[in-house]
Amino acid sequence: MEERIIGIDPGSRYTGYGIIEKQGTKLKHIASGVITTVKIPDLADTVYAIHEQLQSILETYQPNILAVEKVFHSVNAHSSLVLGHVRGVILLAAKQANVTLLSFSPTAIKSATVGTGRAEKKQVAYMVSILLNLRSEPLKEDQADALAVAICAANTQTYTTLS
Repeated sequence: MEERIIGIDPGSRYTGYGIIEKQGTKLKHIASGVITTVKIPDLADTVYAIHEQLQSILETYQPNILAVEKVFHSVNAHSSLVLGHVRGVILLAAKQANVTLLSFSPTAIKSATVGTGRAEKKQVAYMVSILLNLRSEPLKEDQADALAVAICAANTQTYTTLS
């Protein structure tokens, strides 16, 4: 059975997305990129822009699974709150598109992609490029992280419930 999975790396300035297909044990890169809202000063406008762009991406690629990175607990409460708002509109867009929602911790994503939960971002980007045969395409950090989320979902046999 073929699955189309979109991974999302939420961020208030840069939200990465990566879409892959899983056929058996093979993974294929479909699309990836970054939703950039760095020039939008208002939080309401930021989350609206992320929601609108993500809805368009979901309509275009029609994944059946959306996997999102869990929000890590930051020392800065304001940053955590803003990230929570971003994650909220991502979950809303997924529900509106009627896709299965999955959520993974940063450690689980790194483990599924690199083999260790303590991997550095460079290692994650390198392994994403290898696993998806993207050696000729340089990946932006948020794009690589989103593809890693999608790879984690594809390689996880028992899905984590969203929380």
